[in-house]
Amino acid sequence: MYRFVLAALAACALPATANAAPFVPSSDQQVLERLPARAADPRQRELRALREQWRAAPDDPGAAVRLARRYVEEAGAEGDPRYVGYAQAALAPWWTQPDPPAEVRVLRAVLRQYGHEFDAALADLAAVIAADPANAEARSWQVAILLVQADYPAARQACERLAALAEPLVGAACRAQVDALTGRAGPAADGLRTALRSAPSADAALRLWALTRLAEIELHRGRHVEAEAAFREALALGLPDVYLESAYADFLLDRGRAAEVIERLQGKERSDLLLLRLAIAGKAVTSPKAIEWRQALTARFDAARLRGDALHQKEEARFALAVLGDTKRALELARTNYTLQREPADARVLLEAAVAARDPAAAEPVQRWLEANRVESVVLRALAAKLKGRS
Repeated sequence: MYRFVLAALAACALPATANAAPFVPSSDQQVLERLPARAADPRQRELRALREQWRAAPDDPGAAVRLARRYVEEAGAEGDPRYVGYAQAALAPWWTQPDPPAEVRVLRAVLRQYGHEFDAALADLAAVIAADPANAEARSWQVAILLVQADYPAARQACERLAALAEPLVGAACRAQVDALTGRAGPAADGLRTALRSAPSADAALRLWALTRLAEIELHRGRHVEAEAAFREALALGLPDVYLESAYADFLLDRGRAAEVIERLQGKERSDLLLLRLAIAGKAVTSPKAIEWRQALTARFDAARLRGDALHQKEEARFALAVLGDTKRALELARTNYTLQREPADARVLLEAAVAARDPAAAEPVQRWLEANRVESVVLRALAAKLKGRS
């Protein structure tokens, strides 16, 4: 459960799965995919054992929750959104129940937020918290969704309640995320750095999460040396985490270090998030694989649309702008995405598309968000200033 609480607090960065109804194989013998993981991989051994327990008792909520939770962790580690669909399949017997068991309801909320059903997810979490105010899992996912919705007063309250249930570093990092987006980026970084120094023996997954948050806050402040130090300390922990890899790749791309992105991420194309960074880096340095990466990502977005999936707008907007040079398409996608998700990355892609399209009005929601919350991001403020100069 501890790993799952951490997964919640960085969860919403991953693209969602395509279909509301998960694919269910017609028999246990049907091969879905040949995975590259070695048989000796302890994570895959654990996953196989959980699948066997679930198959032996598919109506046991405990077995289903353990498997679904593990699938969500794999989605965060590998960046493969299909794991979210596998998790939903495990919860199928309870998916439409109005009042499923609490553990099932938390997982259902998790999967709903991956599908951008944020209000339904929050309703599930509120019901769990009402029955059990000490449920740290439910509170951590509540924080994650409120941050995506840019509801900072509610997120701050949720952080305080979570902090009362978790160790100090969790509370410090949770508060820092909110403070960094509401005019207190400097104190947020200082407080989080102090909390990290006070917890040198904290669990590696917790340190990775807190260090990633610190790196992002330092980037908001324009302190690139400090941001890279935090990124590198997180990466040195050696834990698989696609969000961390994506964030560091973006840092490198912004610094003109695309070759390093290719060196780090080549061979990790299974993740849509990492493939996107490879496609951008490949174009920047005219890599021999640039066309291959561009075509692979184009095919994935095309396939998602054929399935009726409209949940990848941020990633596709960035791809359209940075790789295809399709400004009109990028702006259309970025505007639609921002109506659902209002994190800094969503704001940035809309600002960049509006700058490229010379359309200041398109980014007015971001301009209002920046001013209302006193957001101090150097990059976002610079983009906003460009737009104001063109209005």
